[in-house]
Amino acid sequence: MKSVESRFGRFSLVGLLGALLQLLLISLLTKYLGFGGTTATPIAVEITILHNFIWHERFTWSECCPKSLRQIAERLWRFQATNGVVSLGGNTILMYCLVGRLHAPVVPTAVAAIILCSLVNFLLADRWVYANNPNGLARSTSPNR
Repeated sequence: MKSVESRFGRFSLVGLLGALLQLLLISLLTKYLGFGGTTATPIAVEITILHNFIWHERFTWSECCPKSLRQIAERLWRFQATNGVVSLGGNTILMYCLVGRLHAPVVPTAVAAIILCSLVNFLLADRWVYANNPNGLARSTSPNR
């Protein structure tokens, strides 16, 4: 079983890849396809959420959970309900307030939004999405996990 620190490191690596993907998508959608920052953000975030889920299944929490199609679908639902809501809501609200209202630059605002949402997302994923029990209750927090 991986330690919380090791898992957070893996989560952060996946998150970094996801952040780069999200920023690339926002940039492409705004610069080349004519989307506004507030419209481009939820599109880019949702694609990134799916990207991150796939990597978390295969890399971050690869050893902890059964892999039947039904169990993966249940985790995807929990991931969307937690990380998806935090990421979509947090990123979109921050983009709307900072870019849409205050005219802050799109990419630095997106970076700040990603950072602000990441710790909450890790805790939700580690304690509920990948809790490794049918009721979705948090695993033991003992250091020997």
